[in-house]
Amino acid sequence: MIRTLFCALALTLLSMGNAAAEQKQSVGNFDIHYVALGSTFITPSIAKTYGIKRSSYTGLINISVLDTSAEGTPAIPVEISGIANNLLDARVELTFKEIHEGEAIYYIAEVPYRDDQEINFQIAIKYGNKLNTQLKFKQKFYVD
Repeated sequence: MIRTLFCALALTLLSMGNAAAEQKQSVGNFDIHYVALGSTFITPSIAKTYGIKRSSYTGLINISVLDTSAEGTPAIPVEISGIANNLLDARVELTFKEIHEGEAIYYIAEVPYRDDQEINFQIAIKYGNKLNTQLKFKQKFYVD
């Protein structure tokens, strides 16, 4: 049986310990969960299922937005776009893919990197007139 993307990422984060953990930003009645990791942490079957490129030089960004004001804190569909840039200011426009698994909604994007490279992410997230925010974070990637 193929594990879901959520379970795969959760298991990956647990096995990595504190070195890389899911992060969260709360904005009003919304929790934005995000994580960035090397795509080789995803199993080949999960990568195939979701069309994710597994490579030692490809990072994976996973973002989900939850409505904390609604019962059960459901995932919500959002408009999402972003850019990634390294310290030399080489920019990559992120192309997010929306993934639905039951009631869960994830936004996945791939980003190229080199060994020992820190990438800055700037993600714009909008949900109607209820949420319009910028998510900024950094992640250092290593070639495995």
